[in-house]
Amino acid sequence: MPEIIEVPGAHGDIIIGGGQFRDAATVVPALLGEGVAKVLIVHAPHLANVAERVREQLVGEYTQVLIAEIPDAEGAKRIEVAAFCWQILGQADFTRSDAVITIGGGATSDIGGFIAATWLRGVKVVHMPTTVLAMVDAAIGGKTGLNTNEGKNLVGSFHPPAGVVIDPEILDSLPRNELLAGFAEVVKAGFIAEPEILDIIERDPERATDPTTEEFLRVLELAIRVKARVVGEDFTEQGLREILNYGHTLGHAIENAERYQWRHGAAISIGMVFVAELARLSGRLDDATADRHTAILELLGLPTSYPAGRWKTLLATMRRDKKARGAMLRFVVLDGLGRPTIMRAPDESLLFAAYQEIAS
Repeated sequence: MPEIIEVPGAHGDIIIGGGQFRDAATVVPALLGEGVAKVLIVHAPHLANVAERVREQLVGEYTQVLIAEIPDAEGAKRIEVAAFCWQILGQADFTRSDAVITIGGGATSDIGGFIAATWLRGVKVVHMPTTVLAMVDAAIGGKTGLNTNEGKNLVGSFHPPAGVVIDPEILDSLPRNELLAGFAEVVKAGFIAEPEILDIIERDPERATDPTTEEFLRVLELAIRVKARVVGEDFTEQGLREILNYGHTLGHAIENAERYQWRHGAAISIGMVFVAELARLSGRLDDATADRHTAILELLGLPTSYPAGRWKTLLATMRRDKKARGAMLRFVVLDGLGRPTIMRAPDESLLFAAYQEIAS
């Protein structure tokens, strides 16, 4: 039987279980509810076969089941891609009672959610994530977003999904480096709220990152529950939800500097080591917990340093980040394991010093 995680508020249930994609004809209509006549499946190119299998299952459930193939990764999160999908919805006469389904990684759920949020000011969306990153983070919580030349996710909205379908079996074909990159968000959940995640990874990183093991399913569920709990308490990021940005302020700046050619998890990995050093240098975080960041992330083969000469560019990008308040930078840091807090307007000399600790 699948595990069902309820999220308080308007966010639909999160369903976790092997074979859920094969049971799309049952699970998707249950999440969307009655009254839906047409659905648009938005998917990444390499998932065309998966999307077609889901479409075939849903044909008998809806009067129209359309498919829109969009670019892979961050290349999908452009206004031109949204306009392409809006055109499909318009030509097919989608009404407010119709729906969007996303099949793909975090970028797919971000753009698919944005399309659903903006068409007729909001139609239902169900996410069917196919990467670890999307399963534990992007598909949950209702954040949608587009990138601009000035930064990542600067255009977007909050739009809760009608449900999220998580099928670990889909990860069998996921490249190993992409699976490990997604673990940066799992590690994040461990440091801000669920230390058991860190213990499991340290004990046996191979089993913890093998989708066929109990250890993997345990860390996946724990990370999902962290996100669901926080989102349920603070959907529009007025307070508590900000802790989910741990490592993301510098991480997003690195993604921008790399023109979004880096995997999100790789950038966030470096961002977490940076804020650990920032907290250590400011006297908030003990040496053992700060050092644990680097040790665990390197166990997973994730990067923990970045070139020294890029600091000025990164600082300028961080000042434009949506997490800033005016010109005031804000960082999620730890006062201890599982004790996240906000550091406001740290001195530039402290930021520079922390960056030197991770500079290569």
